[in-house]
Amino acid sequence: MKADRILIINPFGIGDVLFTTPLIRRLRKQFKDSFIGFICNSRVEPILSSNKNLDEVFVFDKGGYKALWNKSKIGCTKNFFNFLKTIKSKKFDVVIDLSLGHQYSFFLKFLGVPVRIGYNFKNRGRFLTHKLNIDGYSDKHIVEYYLGLFDFLCKELAVIPKEDPDKTLEIFVDSNMIKWAEQFLRENFIDTAERLIAIIPGGGASWGKTAIYKQWPAENFANVADELISKYGFKVMFLGGPDDLDVCCNVSDLTYNKPMVVCGKTDLLQFVSLIKKCRLVICNDGGPLHIAVAAGVKTISLFGPVDENVYGPYPPSLDHIVMKEDISCRPCYKKFKLQDCLERRCLLSIRPQDVINAAVGFLDNGHK
Repeated sequence: MKADRILIINPFGIGDVLFTTPLIRRLRKQFKDSFIGFICNSRVEPILSSNKNLDEVFVFDKGGYKALWNKSKIGCTKNFFNFLKTIKSKKFDVVIDLSLGHQYSFFLKFLGVPVRIGYNFKNRGRFLTHKLNIDGYSDKHIVEYYLGLFDFLCKELAVIPKEDPDKTLEIFVDSNMIKWAEQFLRENFIDTAERLIAIIPGGGASWGKTAIYKQWPAENFANVADELISKYGFKVMFLGGPDDLDVCCNVSDLTYNKPMVVCGKTDLLQFVSLIKKCRLVICNDGGPLHIAVAAGVKTISLFGPVDENVYGPYPPSLDHIVMKEDISCRPCYKKFKLQDCLERRCLLSIRPQDVINAAVGFLDNGHK
């Protein structure tokens, strides 16, 4: 058993992929001469392609293949087999499959990858050669679960893991992107030396229509923005992806100060570079939160149905405040299922004034 050519698979969203970065870094440190590849979806590809610890990134979009199948079954089949041919040509000897499904490990068995490591969730790990049983992520942070597979791999290889206490998330942005962000802010009359706060009222794209259950009310974000601008003199901009445009505009419409709306106007790395220029990010639980954490920016995040001990800012730090209400039914998102809830008391109970106080405490009381 060897690990000269390692493939990682994570088909999920931004947060999940960023949770993989400590694993990537540890693999690179342990196997410094190995070729390390990564299969992901197109949405997260930019933040992996810029990762200095990866040799190559392969994009596989299930949704894209479904659309192509409806358009041309022959074209879809040809495209899919070309993808498999590409993966086969890399001659991977180890795959770490984080998909929690059986499809990827089945095709990698078909392609002849000898060692297939992952989690056996609901007996979906039947095509894995080495697996750990789990019934979901619940008793520790996902980063710890992912790093557990690194320890498992080292044990199977009979190698001693190199000591590495660093478990921080990583995101790489080059100097050109930083210059772009500085120019963008100057063109919009924002001095980057000022106390700039990003408010991200959307997020949770991977949840689809149920993302609303993770989002604090628009009027609360508007209240926080107006107070921070008018009473405390902060600069505020609303950030978000293309799917967040309606949410951002809704929040903006409820403000009387009308902060700049930068939703759907950037690509992913531009979005990251703007976050890096901020002093603080206020956001819901979701990918943007973990981008800010990985970028080294202080955060205040709003957590409702999701357990912050599993999906929250990592590693825990005084630079990251989680706003929550510990009511009896929270967290209700367990084993990848959201319980039926019409009240959203866990989110609605978080007061705007508490978020404002936390923000002011961050930026005015020695946390600069």
